[in-house]
Amino acid sequence: MTTVAVAVTDGMLHFEMALACEVFGGNPVGPTDAWYDLAVCGPGPVRAGRFRLEPDHGFDQLARADTVIVPGWADIDVNPPAELVDAVRTAHEAGARVASLCTGAFVLAAAGLLDGERATTHWAHTQVLAERHPRVEVDPDVLYVDNGRVLTSVGKAAAMDLCLHLVRLDHGSSVANTLARRLVVPPHRDGGQAQFVTTPVPAPDSHPLAGLFPWVMRRLDQPLTVDDLARQAGMSSRHLGRHFRAVTGATPLQWLLVQRIRHAQELLETTDDTVDTIAAATGMGTATTLRRNFNRTVGVPPDAYRRTFRSRPSPASP
Repeated sequence: MTTVAVAVTDGMLHFEMALACEVFGGNPVGPTDAWYDLAVCGPGPVRAGRFRLEPDHGFDQLARADTVIVPGWADIDVNPPAELVDAVRTAHEAGARVASLCTGAFVLAAAGLLDGERATTHWAHTQVLAERHPRVEVDPDVLYVDNGRVLTSVGKAAAMDLCLHLVRLDHGSSVANTLARRLVVPPHRDGGQAQFVTTPVPAPDSHPLAGLFPWVMRRLDQPLTVDDLARQAGMSSRHLGRHFRAVTGATPLQWLLVQRIRHAQELLETTDDTVDTIAAATGMGTATTLRRNFNRTVGVPPDAYRRTFRSRPSPASP
């Protein structure tokens, strides 16, 4: 029987903590003698949000586990407790497979487990993780990363993706799929967290592009060029590029493509329009062009995105 230890302490995210307990400590799937033995390990009674939890064991039990799960760390501006970091490092040195859920990656990074490795965390915190731990190769475009004995995932639902991935590794696809059906979640999701990153227009401000953004958003179906944008903004193309980088961090055409893709996402979520119609409405021209740019930017084809994120069912066929 595989032992899974969930490391808990004050300041962890209760959703990821509960999710790990549900997957690895719930009713067995398949032969009862092959499921997991779950241990919740902490320094004593801990509080996660509104919830109070009584661990089964101390942190010393982590070193005896086959797999250690580190749930999300709520406040990334606060260093995780040294005793937690030390216990996770010791468990890894003892041979445990260590997986972080969401911002639990900051604990693994503090323990040195991600140095020289590819890793991920919630998209809102990938830049902070990269800046704080420059030896970590942070990938912001995936749902989880499996380096063998060290795994990291992004937030919330992607924590479930990683947990099911671990079950798949340990017990095979059939068991993982059965568990996913029981939990009413997809057994596997295509793509990466680029699907979930919002890309809003910068808030109105006194910067020189404040009037240009809404003008562009009303004309996403049109074949706009950098010269068109520069003319509307009343500046040269070179100056336009400088302002765009200062305000958005992207070139004018990069920003425009993101807005077209975001509009395509909204139409895929909320309408029955064909891909050809959406391509025209977003200024992509053809379905082929939309599919190529959408797949490259979001990580999945438009049809797969629609199946995952559709906000209302299609009307019944006559």
